[in-house]
Amino acid sequence: MEMIKALTLGAILSATIALVIGSQGVSAGPLAIHLVPVAEAKLYWSWPIFLSGSGLAWGIMLLQR
Repeated sequence: MEMIKALTLGAILSATIALVIGSQGVSAGPLAIHLVPVAEAKLYWSWPIFLSGSGLAWGIMLLQR
């Protein structure tokens, strides 16, 4: 259950940071922010932020047990 919560928090973190940085037209180097077209909407996404944010959230949730 903690992993599902961590993936959700990682997705929210990634979408928020990628939206702020990606909307300015910057890929932010190692963050690898790129534009993903979904239907007719623009979505900025970063896999490195998603994976590190999910891992961090999962670790914090395990420490709170």
